[in-house]
Amino acid sequence: MLSTEENDLLTHVGPGTPMGEYLRRYWVPALLSEEVPQPDCPPVRVRILGESLISYRDTDGVVGLIDNYCPHRRASMFFGRNEECGLRCVYHGWKFDAEGNCVDMPSEPAESNFKNKVKIAAYPTEERGVVVWAYMGPPDRRPQLPDLGWASCPEENLFLTKCLQECNWLQALEGGIDSSHISFLHSSLKPADYTLTVSNSDAQGTALQDKSPRFVLDETEYGLIIGARRTTPEGKYYWRITPWMLPYGTIVPAEEDAVMTGNMYVPADDNTSLVFRASWHPRRALTAAERTEYETGGIFHELVMPLSYKAYANKGNDYLIDRTKQQTVSYSGIKGIQAQDMAVIEGMGAISDRNKEHLGTSDAAIIGARRRLLRELADFQEGIEPYAPQHGDLYRIRSAAVKASQDMSLKAVAAESMIL
Repeated sequence: MLSTEENDLLTHVGPGTPMGEYLRRYWVPALLSEEVPQPDCPPVRVRILGESLISYRDTDGVVGLIDNYCPHRRASMFFGRNEECGLRCVYHGWKFDAEGNCVDMPSEPAESNFKNKVKIAAYPTEERGVVVWAYMGPPDRRPQLPDLGWASCPEENLFLTKCLQECNWLQALEGGIDSSHISFLHSSLKPADYTLTVSNSDAQGTALQDKSPRFVLDETEYGLIIGARRTTPEGKYYWRITPWMLPYGTIVPAEEDAVMTGNMYVPADDNTSLVFRASWHPRRALTAAERTEYETGGIFHELVMPLSYKAYANKGNDYLIDRTKQQTVSYSGIKGIQAQDMAVIEGMGAISDRNKEHLGTSDAAIIGARRRLLRELADFQEGIEPYAPQHGDLYRIRSAAVKASQDMSLKAVAAESMIL
């Protein structure tokens, strides 16, 4: 468990908080490119790291990310006019470019130079992997973009969406690195229907037969390699290997030629988070059937509602739980892996009271990630800048779901199976 003070340290992300300032040393996924689809399109609201922002694509195609509040009288820039390479506040006509400069102030006399003294807070953006990334930290510490496999592959190899979760980012992240719950939460009462988030194979059945995996962790420069080890009937180890990439990235364990799924658990504020979910294949385009499955349902049947990015199965409708099916078909009675995860993660409350937990050996990954984050924050508060954001190439890795002989260590298995 964590103390109340440690829990607060890890979960509070607003400006000026230790975690908030630490996270601002990294590029942050802010929105999907499709939310600002063409030049001079309507602006959109963005809530990231406790800040209310507005994004727009200007006439030249540059994506701006600026403060929601006009520095004149604090009117919302969401209602602004996106025109001629700037966003113009409709209250008095003040206009700002993507770098935050005031380029027009028609309410002031023509001879006035007041506009040269006024700026609006603005953050640099870059587009990669159909995502608009933002850097919200000190200009002199601007990091490299993480060289994630899904962010670097051709668009035809990739499907990406996002979903709003009504809980703190750490809860969402911890759900993503917990490999023991798959034997329960995501299981079926009918073994023939049992499927996980890796491609179909007989290895999946191991997670149904062996419900108490042994965890092995390896520290890396980018975060952790988390190995959940189960013993197969023929005496081998079945490893589900999850990379946790500082600060909020994971890749779901997947077999060698499977379509992979990666998640970025991004804090919107202390009480809500955004999950950017990518499904991609590093070596080929997604098939029509695969793309249709991701676009229309499949295991992620809880597709998000347009514009809100809130899941159809959500807290307000009890995630569409079917108590009859819970007795006869599935362990949870909830359809869809993401809806199942959201039910238990959001059910902990906006910020889980970790002081009341009782952790066991199956929680080794959770414990390891918390310790690493606390160590990162302690170093950061001592003036030691984080290493990973300045080395984007560290992130060019994949997950794994493999069988191996019992004499192979996690490090050896990872070295053979996690390189893209």
